[in-house]
Amino acid sequence: MTKIHPLATVSPKARIGENVEIGPYAVIYDDVTIGNGTKIHPHAVIYDYVTIGQDCEIFPGASIGAIPQDLKFDGEITHVEIGDRVSIREYVTINRGTRASGKGITKVGDDTLLMSYVHVAHDCKIGRHCILVSYVGVAGETEVDDWAIIGGGTKCQQFSRIGKHAMVGGTLGVNKDIPPYCLCSRSPIAFVGINRVGLRRRGFTADQINNIKDIYDTIYFQGYNISDGCAKVEQGFPPSEERDTILNFIRGSKKGIIRASVINKGESFEL
Repeated sequence: MTKIHPLATVSPKARIGENVEIGPYAVIYDDVTIGNGTKIHPHAVIYDYVTIGQDCEIFPGASIGAIPQDLKFDGEITHVEIGDRVSIREYVTINRGTRASGKGITKVGDDTLLMSYVHVAHDCKIGRHCILVSYVGVAGETEVDDWAIIGGGTKCQQFSRIGKHAMVGGTLGVNKDIPPYCLCSRSPIAFVGINRVGLRRRGFTADQINNIKDIYDTIYFQGYNISDGCAKVEQGFPPSEERDTILNFIRGSKKGIIRASVINKGESFEL
């Protein structure tokens, strides 16, 4: 049974699913779709052109679907799409897309957690099972792939890409792409190893993890530039999902990838 508090403001044009809860002083605009089992806490605001999946939870003060903070925006209809089982904590802001980007939609994937005060700008794409810790800011058209974790207070420059299963430390500035499976830290931001603990937790085998480590050793620590290192990996490692994911990501990077930490050069990355 859907429960809408009498002090909530819910447009009669909004499409509200079954077993939805909407708390006092929440505001739901006209062109909004809310999936079954989702809970909207007090004082959250859901603007027009937002679709929210099933079993999500949106905490007080969150703002979803406000117009983008982009001077190219000209009032066009653009969208926000939130997947299923997404937790959006206090005072998170998620802006709509822009037509100028060619995308027109901001997306957050299933089972993702956005902690308090996270900002997701226009046309960003946040994958499934991601965690963005408090005060993370991702600028326009940033892409965060599945299972990535971004530490508290880190800021991602516009058009950045963060690969799947990557772990980004806190209070960093991301100005280059972060390849898949990487662990990165330090200032300026640098590759410091592979996300070994995270990969173990997600069921990667020891052989898969060691293969990923050896691939990055080849790319970063055998004296090649990035392009030559990728060529050596392609020649020297048999095809695998992990190898191909790394090579496709690096070769598709427009900003370039982060460099390795000088401190860790040649270490074994037992992290």
